[in-house]
Amino acid sequence: MANKQKTTRILIAGFGGQGVLFVGKFLAYVGMAEDRQVSWLPSYGPEMRGGTANCSVILSDDPIGSPIVDAPDVLIAMNLPSFQKYQDAVVPGGAIVLDSSLINEAYARKDITYFALPATQMATDEQLDGLGNMILLGKFLEACLPTSGELIQKALAKVVPAKKEHLLAANQKAIALGRAHQG
Repeated sequence: MANKQKTTRILIAGFGGQGVLFVGKFLAYVGMAEDRQVSWLPSYGPEMRGGTANCSVILSDDPIGSPIVDAPDVLIAMNLPSFQKYQDAVVPGGAIVLDSSLINEAYARKDITYFALPATQMATDEQLDGLGNMILLGKFLEACLPTSGELIQKALAKVVPAKKEHLLAANQKAIALGRAHQG
């Protein structure tokens, strides 16, 4: 999937607490750093942690008319219910980046590209519990939105709050794992 599209519509979906909104904010900062038009629209159930959460991000070279992403170019699916709910909405020629640790359903569509990696298991194996989202983000950045290491650092510095600065290195490692994953 090329990153030179004029507009890229991304839907990130999972359970509250999986870092859905964090990934969305990161991508919004990447877009702003590239001087692109950006839309970031979070949506979550009243339970938040443990409830459903999704985040729409649009990166565009042109003004964005609506922040709603009902036909994403890319779906980042962090759990099975999100995969089941949104996979059919992905545009033909689009992509799905998914956590195969939590999604073991067959990939039915032949008109999109699937990037499956066991992000939750990889995070556990590397003592990066809770950073499966960043591993998926790394795969997305490598496969769908090639981004320089410098821009990744810049966006992480913006999105990781000062009180959690000690987590920067772990987030960097998780993104690197996702970027390096083959498959």
